[in-house]
Amino acid sequence: MVSKLQKKFFVFPIFALLSALFAKIVSAHCPLCTIGAGAAAGAAVWLGISKLAVAMFIGAFAMSMGMWFSNLKIFKKKYVTFQKIAIVLAVFLTTVIPLMPLFTAIGPLYLSFIGPYGTTYAFNYSILTSLLGGVIVFLSPTLSRKLTKVRKGKMLPFQGILITFISLIIAGGIIQITVT
Repeated sequence: MVSKLQKKFFVFPIFALLSALFAKIVSAHCPLCTIGAGAAAGAAVWLGISKLAVAMFIGAFAMSMGMWFSNLKIFKKKYVTFQKIAIVLAVFLTTVIPLMPLFTAIGPLYLSFIGPYGTTYAFNYSILTSLLGGVIVFLSPTLSRKLTKVRKGKMLPFQGILITFISLIIAGGIIQITVT
């Protein structure tokens, strides 16, 4: 006799396989991307790159995934207020939070204005640098448009990508030098 649980375990792989075979376009923020980013982050930390610099690049990756995902055809119709922001935030958080254990860098945060002698808290600096990476990616298109305007409508080859990568490399280099 086959139980209900056994039927579910048998039907699910068949359904997943059929879905994959007959899918026309696959556009999703998948766990595989997060695992790939986590593997790259783990390798970078193993090679000696600062956890804070790695967190910044993970934040940049998460922001670019969120911005891409929010522009998919299925979200062209507005279902809720601030829909794009909510999608970007959800993708950012679902990428960064699962990877936090790989690049957590906890240190002191001293707040002198709390209490007569100040107060020190344990603070996860990697959250701050992952937000920095996200902000850099978010602002790069604006910087690209401003550069095009300054150059009177002329664009450099791969201008948007260059601005993003150069900004991230400079910020990552500064973090790497100041932390180590």
